[in-house]
Amino acid sequence: MNFSWRRFRAVAHKEFLHILRDPRSLAISLALPLMMLLIFGYALSLDVDRIQMVVYDQDRTPESRELIARINGSRYFEIRDYVEHYAAINRDINSSRALVGMVIPPQFGHDLKAGGSPQVQLVFDGSDSNTASIAQGYANALLLQYSTDMRTAAQDRRGAPKMEPPVDARVRVMYNTDLRSRNYIVPGLIAVILMIIAAMLTSLTVAREWETGTMEQLISTPVRPAELLFGKLIAFFSVGMADMVVCLVVGVYIFDVPMHGSPIDLFIVSVIFLFGALCWGIFLSTAARNQLMAYQLGMLTSFLPAFLLSGFIYATENMPVVIQVISYVVPAKYFVAILKGIFLKGVSLHVMWTEVTMLSAYAFIVFILAVRKLRMKVA
Repeated sequence: MNFSWRRFRAVAHKEFLHILRDPRSLAISLALPLMMLLIFGYALSLDVDRIQMVVYDQDRTPESRELIARINGSRYFEIRDYVEHYAAINRDINSSRALVGMVIPPQFGHDLKAGGSPQVQLVFDGSDSNTASIAQGYANALLLQYSTDMRTAAQDRRGAPKMEPPVDARVRVMYNTDLRSRNYIVPGLIAVILMIIAAMLTSLTVAREWETGTMEQLISTPVRPAELLFGKLIAFFSVGMADMVVCLVVGVYIFDVPMHGSPIDLFIVSVIFLFGALCWGIFLSTAARNQLMAYQLGMLTSFLPAFLLSGFIYATENMPVVIQVISYVVPAKYFVAILKGIFLKGVSLHVMWTEVTMLSAYAFIVFILAVRKLRMKVA
């Protein structure tokens, strides 16, 4: 028996009617991506700036005040308080009112003018190791620049030749020149949100048929598994693509993420990814035969891998080898890489043919699994 477009249209029409007859679920399906993107886009930021600092200035000279002014004038640090003893630094760090404490020792200005190498103590709250390490890099760079400027000024006063740094480093940042974390977080969020929405939409569809008893009616009809699968997919695929458009509009026009690549390439790869994600939801729904279990499996196999193992936030290269191997079967890993390439780099799909091939292979394999599982259940 060949594939029948008539039976396919009948199943698709049934699914569209089911979606339209439940406007609250449809509204949630369309509003949830918007809410998630706004919440994550505004709340999730890896930019480290305006770090709270307390200062214990034991010198109180023009040189120490110049150092404090430079640090406070940068966008990386904000001096919260000036304290008079070490206990106050410990108190502010322990209460999380400050991340960094800076101690300028006595004779700092005198040693600096005499050509010495005065020491400045920096105390960091290591409970947030990532932020502390970034703050340490910022502070070291500011102190090094201050020291270089002071030595240069001292050499000028003595009439000595101007000091030139041994290496003149000229940094060029490509693709994300402002180093805004939002520019690479939002494209990754699109992949995570689509994976969650797709699994949530389809993980309940077949299980609901079993629980309501309508699956027995479908089994009694001549509908084939492939026709049933495609008929159910087309309705949810339309909702998923609408969610994709919502995410794209919010990302470009609200979060101001640059879109350097081709919208056609974005559409093609989104179709492949969404098709695979929907087929995975159908597979889970067919295997579970229970809406609660199907929903739990859908969230467990979509949200956690897409959020943790896709390279969306955490680089998989820094993870243990076993976790890196597992990440290769996470489709969001390839979709995130493609989205960042299209949004930020403006590259075409033939440049990222490896990711596109892996994504296509995933969609094909999951489609075959879903069809076979449906055939086993319907037979």
